[in-house]
Amino acid sequence: MNDFKVIGISTVTTNENGKSIEDVEKIWSKFWGENISDKIPNKESNEIYAVYTDYESDNTGKYTLIIGFPVTTLDNIPADFVGREISVGKSKKYISKGKMPEAIVKTWTEIWKDTQLKRAYRTDVTVHGSKYYDGDNAEVETYISISE
Repeated sequence: MNDFKVIGISTVTTNENGKSIEDVEKIWSKFWGENISDKIPNKESNEIYAVYTDYESDNTGKYTLIIGFPVTTLDNIPADFVGREISVGKSKKYISKGKMPEAIVKTWTEIWKDTQLKRAYRTDVTVHGSKYYDGDNAEVETYISISE
């Protein structure tokens, strides 16, 4: 995955004690409920990006989740939004197929259980493209940053 700029809404969470389940659900509800898509300027595409970054340590520490869109410039970031330049670096691609969000949860469970995967805990990105809306046949791509 190439470097990109993103504008979106964000939250800081952790996987400890199931906190991320609650926080991730809350931020997605805000994304859909407040029509965030219409508030982001200079969108490069209509693909929704969920960016996991600022890892404190590994999958047990705090991290930032940004849900938004790739943009052409960070010159106009709306109030209460974040804008970031993102570099994933070397990554491994996963494809979640099936009903959402269950298919994405299944993919993340596989990622967490993969003891051979050398995660860099730099930046991970889930791309919700046009196939995201295909009901039981939906597809989402996830890019996990890995050590060089």
